[in-house]
Amino acid sequence: MGQISFAGEDGVAFVTLDHGGKYNAMSRQMWRQLREVFTRIQAGAEWRCVLVRGQAGHFCAGGDISEYPAFRFDAESLRAFHEDDVWGGLGAMLACDVPIVAAIEGNCMGAGVEIASCCDIRVAARSAKFGAPIARLGFPMAPREAELVARVAGEATAREMLLEAAVLDAAEMKARGFLNAMLDESELMPQAQARAWRIAKLAPQAARLNKQTLRALAAPSQPAVEKLLPDAYTYADSPEHREGISAFLSKRVPQFD
Repeated sequence: MGQISFAGEDGVAFVTLDHGGKYNAMSRQMWRQLREVFTRIQAGAEWRCVLVRGQAGHFCAGGDISEYPAFRFDAESLRAFHEDDVWGGLGAMLACDVPIVAAIEGNCMGAGVEIASCCDIRVAARSAKFGAPIARLGFPMAPREAELVARVAGEATAREMLLEAAVLDAAEMKARGFLNAMLDESELMPQAQARAWRIAKLAPQAARLNKQTLRALAAPSQPAVEKLLPDAYTYADSPEHREGISAFLSKRVPQFD
C-alpha cells in the first residue's frame, strides 16, 4: 500500500514518499495521507519549511498501477480518484503556506512530476528522470493536474511529456527552469537539507505571506478547467484505457487500434 511518513526537527518537516519495490509509486492511501500530512503542516505554527523526498533512491515513479483495475474503468469512481484523492493531496500542498523544498532523485514520473510541481524549490540529482508517459497506458492527465504541470513545468514540456511520452533528464529540466539546482547524487540530500535549514532560520510570517502572494499571482483560470470537468472522465470504460493498463500489468506492448 505504501505510506507517507512524517517527521520534524527544529521547524523542518520531513515528508517521505515510501512504497517499497515500486519506486514510491503513489497508492490511493498515500494520496490521502499526503493530504492529511500537509493539512497538519499548514495548521502547525511550529513549521518553518518542508522537505519532500523519496525513499531508496527514487522520488516517485507515478501512480500504483496495480490498483487501477479496481476503479479506473468506471467514470464516477475515476472522477472520485482524481478529484478527491489525487487533487486532495496536491491541493493540500498548493494551499500550504510553509515553503516546500523537493529533493528529487531517480524516477520522477507522472504523480512525481505533479508532486514536485507543488513545491517551491526543486533540486535534483544528475541521474533523475522526469516524464508523464501515461499515453502508453491509454489515458490522459486529469484537467487540474495537467494545468498544474503545464503552468509550473511549462506548456512545451507538458506537451512533450503527454503527447510524445518523452522522458527528460535533470540537465534538460534545469535548462527549462523546472529545477533550481542539479547536483551530484552524493550532494543532493545534504544540499536540500541545507536549503531547508536556511529557510527555517528566516522570518516565518514573511515566508507565509510571500507564498500567499505568489499563489494569488499564479492562480489559473479556473473557469477554463471547470468547463472540462463534466466530460473529463467519460473515457473510463474505453477500450484503449483498458488495453493500456492491462498491457502494463501483463508486461506486454499495448495494441491501440
